[in-house]
Amino acid sequence: MTILQKLCFGYFVVLMIATSLNYIPGLTDEDGLAFGIFALDIYDDALHLASAIWALVAGLLSHRAARSFMILFGLAYLGDGIFGFFTGYGYLDLGIFTNGSAGMELSVGRILANAPHLLLGGLASWAGLRNIGQSE
Repeated sequence: MTILQKLCFGYFVVLMIATSLNYIPGLTDEDGLAFGIFALDIYDDALHLASAIWALVAGLLSHRAARSFMILFGLAYLGDGIFGFFTGYGYLDLGIFTNGSAGMELSVGRILANAPHLLLGGLASWAGLRNIGQSE
């Protein structure tokens, strides 16, 4: 099993945790914001669940499948995080289509709300494009 396949399993766990955030008592505030920062809806849950399953299957299949997941997932999530930073909403959960743009805002809340997609997407893109662990 290669490093990228193992990384896929890590992404599976992280994405399943993201899927479950709305359903763990105490993690959302009275406004429905997870950790008081961002709102997750059924579209976000579906996106995270589908991504988690994709990561699991890719990790089980092969290094090549894991690398494809890392590159495609990584670029999609990184782009979503960048887009969310500049507009307030992402495209993967269809938020930009249902809410329109909130405009550019340089705030701690905006940065924290988009940090998970920026970090997960950035790491996955880097790992996949570097093809780390290919010789294992």
